[in-house]
Order: sequence, then structure tokens, then C-alpha cells
Amino acid sequence: MSTGTLLAIIIPVVVVIALIAVVASQLMRRRKLRERFGPEYERTVDNADNRSDAERDLKAREKRHDSLDIRPLDSGAKDRYTRDWAGVQEDFVDHPEGAVHDADRLVTSLMNERGYPTQDFEQQLKDLSVEHGRTLEHYRAAHDVDALSMRHQATTEQLRGAMVHYRVLFDELLSDGGRRRHARA
Repeated sequence: MSTGTLLAIIIPVVVVIALIAVVASQLMRRRKLRERFGPEYERTVDNADNRSDAERDLKAREKRHDSLDIRPLDSGAKDRYTRDWAGVQEDFVDHPEGAVHDADRLVTSLMNERGYPTQDFEQQLKDLSVEHGRTLEHYRAAHDVDALSMRHQATTEQLRGAMVHYRVLFDELLSDGGRRRHARA
């Protein structure tokens, strides 16, 4: 077999193998992002111009999250937050709107104490999405009802639902303090 024939066979085989490796790498990265972000992955893809932009955004969220000082709560802080939540729930019976506002403030305070920046709601969502993507929709729904209640437009059932939604994220933030990820090399 001549060198030209051999090269005519080897070069296409190498190109095909390289293409398969690139596609496999992209699929593995996509799968890891889906696993990591849960429903937030699809939400981000749906809101982006294309999948590549969405995946770049999710990777940027991971990088930012890795730079944050997310820390566990000590047992005293956990006990305090648990008592505070019980008080918010008790207040719901007589003051449902006020209790929802208090639940929002308590979740924000818990996020802050854990090390999440809390100045901008959209950034909060992005920061939380890295470790809490599966419960993030609860936070969005609760926050939306809180905004309605500020205008006195939320029904008692919506307010009750908001409390349930806040509780899901609250419990996860309270109990998951030991799962600090370390920055990747």
C-alpha cells in the first residue's frame, strides 16, 4: 500500500475519531450541567438565544459560586433560625401577608448568613441555582406571591402556598450547610 493511500485512510479515520471525541465531550458536559442544575438547566436554555450561551451562563454561575464563601451554620444559628421560622408560621394565622414578608426576610437573612450575596434578587437566583437548582422554582413562586401581597393582591391560598414554597428553600439552606464545594483546579 502506498503512502498516499495509507494517508487517505488514516486522515479521515483520525478526523472521525476527533469529531466523536468532541461530541462525546459536549454531551458529557451537558449531562453534568443538567444533573447539577436540575430544572434550572432547561429554564436557562429556554431563556437563552442558544444552548451554547445558556451553558456558558451556567458555567459562569458555577465559577462565581466557587468564589463565594458559602459556609455552614453552627448549631446555635440553626436553632435560632428554626425558632424564628416557627414564629413566622404562627403569625401566619392572624397576619398572613406580614408572615409571608417575614418569611422572605428570614430566607434572605439565612442566605446572607450562609454567605450568599443578597442585594439583587436575580443574582440571588443565579447564585442559588448552582447548589439549589431543584428548589429554586419554589423561591421564585414564593417571591412572586410576596410581590403580589405588597400590593394586597394575593389571596390567602396564594399566601399559604408562598409559605410552603419558602419553607422548601429554607429547610434546604438550613440543613445543607456542610456540603460546601471546593473550587476546582
